[in-house]
This record gives sequence, C-alpha cells and structure tokens, in this order.
Amino acid sequence: MRIEEMNREPEMLYAGHNACPGCGAALAVRYLTKALGANLALVLTASCWSIITGMPPLTALKCPILHCPFPSAGSVGSGVRRGLNVKGMHDTTVVVLAGDGGTFDIGLQALSGAAQRNEDYIFVCYDNEAYMNTGMQTSSATPFGARTNTAPYPLFKEGQKKDIMRIMAAHSVPYAATATVAFPEDLENKLKKAQEIRGFRFIHILSPCPPGWGTESSDTIHLSRLAVSTGFFPLYEIINGVSWKMTCQPEGKRTPLKDYLSSQRRFKQMEDIRVDALQEEVDHDWEMLMERIAASKGCE
Repeated sequence: MRIEEMNREPEMLYAGHNACPGCGAALAVRYLTKALGANLALVLTASCWSIITGMPPLTALKCPILHCPFPSAGSVGSGVRRGLNVKGMHDTTVVVLAGDGGTFDIGLQALSGAAQRNEDYIFVCYDNEAYMNTGMQTSSATPFGARTNTAPYPLFKEGQKKDIMRIMAAHSVPYAATATVAFPEDLENKLKKAQEIRGFRFIHILSPCPPGWGTESSDTIHLSRLAVSTGFFPLYEIINGVSWKMTCQPEGKRTPLKDYLSSQRRFKQMEDIRVDALQEEVDHDWEMLMERIAASKGCE
C-alpha cells in the first residue's frame, strides 16, 4: 500500500489524544489501525499508550480496548483470542500493544509463553527505549551510552540493548519483523502480511520519544530514517525463525552512527571512546544479520 492510499484509509485514531507532540508511538498506532482495519480488538498493557488512549468509554481509538496489568499482556491477548473464537468471531484481528518495558522486561515471561504456544494474535512492541510513561527510566531496550533518569550524568546505560528479535526467532514464531514510522509502506506491508498469517506474530517498531530522547518533535521521522541508514535499527523480517530477509536496504554506504547520536540529548557529551564502542557493536550486529540473511538465501 502506497502512502497516498494509506492516507485515504478511514482514521481509527481520534484527534486530540494525550500523546506528546511528535510521539513516534502515536504515529505507529495510527498506521497500524489503518492497515489492520476496523475489525480489530486491542489489548493494552501499562505504557504510554494506556494513557494516550484513555479509559473506556472515552478512548482515542475506534476499536474495543482492554487494559491489562504490566506483566500479563501476552496472557490476556491469548484469552481475548480464544474468547472471540468461542463466540465465532474468528475474523477479528487481536493485537497486543506494549512498550519496551511490557515486552523486553516486565512482560517477557507472558510474551515468551504466548510465542511458545503459538497463540493466534499479533504482538506489537512500540520501542521508545526506556520507561517513558513513568519517568524515563532505563529498560533493557535502552541502548549503550544513553542517559535516562535512572542513569543521570555522568552515568549512562551499561551493556547492550537486548536483542528481542533473536529471542522471537528462537521461539520459531511464524512471523516477526522490524519497522519504523519513517517507512510507512514497509510498516503497512508487514502488518498486512502478519494479518494473513495464523499463529503468533511479532512486530517491533522503533518509536522515537521527543521528551525521553531529548529531541525536537519535528525530528521523529528524520531520526527514524537515520536509525535505519546507520544500521542501528535495520528493517527486516523473519519467517518461522529461520528465513531472514532485509526489506529496506540502506542506499550505498551506511551513515556513521555519530550522525544519529549527535541529534539526541540522551547521548549528549558521550565520549568518543564510547561512541566508537557503540559503532563497533552496531557494525558487529549488522554483519551477523547479513550472515543470517545470506544463509537463508542459501537454503531457499
């Protein structure tokens, strides 16, 4: 679906919601609901989006919404799917929407269980790389070197960002993919593809957070593009845990990671030695991804 066609799709997100200006997560869910259509049931765990949408009956979305506790989104999604099946509503698409806290950390156990059981719904993680709704604390999705309110200057996040996509691949789920709002056609295509597949599907969307990242609200799309062009957040999909495919290849040589880091206050005053260390990490992960993609082509 092209962007012009996407814009003609009915809006499922009301204007005047509670998201911050430039919120990547709000734009991601706008595209998500346009792609999946009105026959949609949404499970929301504690996150920015549980505030953005508000409480029923005054919600920001034109679809049924069920709020659930932080650790239980994966389990609640399973119950909603099975309940709808009992009622004969097999065509209703069930989506579990969680932030990185409800996916990488607090929600990982229920997520893993649902993936292992191959529950028939789409789990969407909008990843703003910290616990933004509760004060911008570090999560295991926070990248190395970033500052949060639990790692103030001169402290910074130690250790690598958890590789949630490899965790999903290890569960051999039918479909997993990464996406950003800077490439809406790619995001829409992946959501449409996921909707046609049965079993557990996982979509990981990088979602810049202006107040948490220390950026201007107008920079959300630019930052999302830089994340892809630097290789910091490559766009790819995984089928059944074994077939890896790049969906948006950066043109020419990848952009230096410093261009991406320098536009965010959370990386302000990051020492060159740490910038180089993070660049090495990104380069290593990129090479590993290319090897997996090449190996997948060899098995076709």
